Amino acid sequence: QVQLVESGGGVVQTGGSLRLFCVASGRTYAMGWFRQAPGKEREFVSAIAWSGDRTADTNSVKGRFTNSRDSAKTTVLLQMNGLEPEDTAVYYCAASASYSTYYISTEEKYYPYWGQGTQVTVSS
Repeated sequence: QVQLVESGGGVVQTGGSLRLFCVASGRTYAMGWFRQAPGKEREFVSAIAWSGDRTADTNSVKGRFTNSRDSAKTTVLLQMNGLEPEDTAVYYCAASASYSTYYISTEEKYYPYWGQGTQVTVSS
C-alpha cells in the first residue's frame, strides 16, 4: 500500500515562492500534482514520470512551476515561483503504481493513491 504525505504549503504574497514536497512510502511510478480551489473542481497541475526526465504542466503554471523527483524516487518537489492569487488552492500529490518508467498522465483516474493535501494561499 502506498502512502503519500505532502508538506510545504503556506501563505505567501503575490510574486512569492513556495516548495511543496510529497514523500511516498511504497513503490510508485508516475506522480502528479493536482489542486482544488474553493468552489471549483480539482484540476491537474503537473506530472512527472518515474524516470524524472519527462514532465507535463498545465498551461497556467508553465514557466513558473517546476516538478522534480529525487534519485531514490521517493520524494517529488513542486517548486512554485511567481505565485498569483489564482494559484490559491489545496494541492494534492498523487501516485500511480502502474509500471512505466516514462509514462505520465494528466488524468486523475490514472492515480489511485492520493495525499491529504496541503493549503497554498497567495495574497494580493
